[in-house]
Amino acid sequence: MSRLRHVLSAQQLVDQELLGELFSSAAELEQQDKTRTLELPLRGRILATMFYEPSTRTRFSFEAAMQKLGGGVLTAENALDNSSASKGETIADTVRVVSGYADAIVLRHPAIGTAQVAADVSPVPIINAGDGAGEHPTQALIDIYTIRKELGRIEDLNIALVGDLRNGRTIHSLLPFFCKAPGISLTLISPPQLRLPGKYIRMLQEADTRFAETTRLARVEPADVVYVTRVQRERFSSEAEYDAVKDSYRIDLHVADSLKPRSIILHALPRTTEISPEVDQDARAAYFRQARNGLFVRMALLRYLLA
Repeated sequence: MSRLRHVLSAQQLVDQELLGELFSSAAELEQQDKTRTLELPLRGRILATMFYEPSTRTRFSFEAAMQKLGGGVLTAENALDNSSASKGETIADTVRVVSGYADAIVLRHPAIGTAQVAADVSPVPIINAGDGAGEHPTQALIDIYTIRKELGRIEDLNIALVGDLRNGRTIHSLLPFFCKAPGISLTLISPPQLRLPGKYIRMLQEADTRFAETTRLARVEPADVVYVTRVQRERFSSEAEYDAVKDSYRIDLHVADSLKPRSIILHALPRTTEISPEVDQDARAAYFRQARNGLFVRMALLRYLLA
């Protein structure tokens, strides 16, 4: 496939040759980091992180990745209030300006499609770090890397997706990978109000990916991967609507013990009440390892785009 310029959607990342290149690079960079033998291929390059929504893992991991590769960082946290957006500047104008200072831009914004708007005017790579309830392609890349690292494969798996499937952009970005992998069977577990949107159901149907929808958490038991999502308060139009579903599911020790010994529990984080802290010590709890993997996957992606 042709080399990527921008990373806007998971659909751009499902190519097996590209995945192999990025995953091999991530594993190599992790080993170099452990042995303190990292080279500095991005010395003299600058990454701008523009976040119009809060972030911990995504922003910090991109910034740490850039610095570990020898580059520098310009950052705008809470950019809705702490940038010229507060004066009415458009995303397009902001990107035109910032692209004159940076070699790539990582953008998070509450509106679906904003990353594409940025890419349309940017002379430097745009990386979509989440556009509202749309997509979060680099998180999905991390998730697939983690599944392969933990289980040794990304095919022939039973996968349970639990929680806010309507608004969960990590779920939306994972589905193209699952549609490409052979032998995947999905169990979609959510309250009726938070079901997977129709366009993603149609994606699964068109790919002949096996799936079943249910409201019953007990259906996680046969899963190799249990992917849990936070009910996203910021996507609800009223507090009452959020309160009605916020505590729909909870992975506690009882649920964890019902899983297969070698299954894994993933979560893009942050969590609220959907995974009990007592589960953290269970070997199947892979979400903090997943977060750590994010550093090396994003290092690999930045090296791919900029070196």
